[in-house]
Amino acid sequence: MILKRVSTAMKAQLVVAVIALIHGSYATLLIKGPTEPVLEGDAITLQCLYSDSDLNISQVHFEYFSKYMNGWQAISERSWCFYRMPVKQIADSLVLFIPHAGVYYDGPYRCVSDADNVTEADNSSLPLALKVNYMGELFLSREGYSSYLATPQDLKVRRGDAVVLKCSASSSEEPNYSWYKEDSDWILPSSTLTLRRMSEMDAGRYTCVAEHSVESLSKKRSISISVLPEDAPWYETSDGRLMLMTSAAAASLVVLILSMTVFLCRRAKRAKTSKGPIDDRSQIKPIYKASVDSLPSTCGDKQPLV
Repeated sequence: MILKRVSTAMKAQLVVAVIALIHGSYATLLIKGPTEPVLEGDAITLQCLYSDSDLNISQVHFEYFSKYMNGWQAISERSWCFYRMPVKQIADSLVLFIPHAGVYYDGPYRCVSDADNVTEADNSSLPLALKVNYMGELFLSREGYSSYLATPQDLKVRRGDAVVLKCSASSSEEPNYSWYKEDSDWILPSSTLTLRRMSEMDAGRYTCVAEHSVESLSKKRSISISVLPEDAPWYETSDGRLMLMTSAAAASLVVLILSMTVFLCRRAKRAKTSKGPIDDRSQIKPIYKASVDSLPSTCGDKQPLV
């Protein structure tokens, strides 16, 4: 019984040794980099390496997952989107350096081997999800107006008008928006500021604040609102000025189109009425011997020379 137990233990140890030997013969491709979110503008370094340092790292390249292409794309020195990402081989590892992290560098990365003797299942590392915290510029827009029209910093409206302003920003996560009024203690926790039937009490300077979870990424934008009397001329309001500018631009465009049309029509008309080039052959007349234009000749024919 004792010999049987010893034999069983030896078999188990042998199986474990064989398994360890088999697993040790396969090298794993790894990718190292930040595991926590990085801040916009920070420098980032990613590294590809084998668990077995004897393997050739020169046959490895970086790839990123493109959300627009919906697939993995290789990263190289000539990559149009990643032209600021130099890839260098340092000792037994391949290093990818990102000088300034931004929104376009957010996403999964991996290392892929180009060796022919590596199976498809083992030719790449596990993906590394690179998270970049960022926030773009804060924009203010007015309800009922195109977002392409910039909202003036000093908005002028007449008494009784309604004003609806909205602030927005492109960010790695949805910011918390709030509106403040200068020299006032009220706070509106919303991205939209709605003022119904404006009065002199509503006039003042309003500030929208977009707060990211990272305090340094928070942004703010201010706008001053002036309230004019109800009988104020329409062209003194911001809407009136915008209408004047739009009308002037449209009138200038119409004048330019009409001027070009008249010029082209006149040019085409002159081209039709103008005479073409003189045909010298139509002006040739026969020259006879007795004529003044004839040349001395000993011939006595009466046929024209030309």
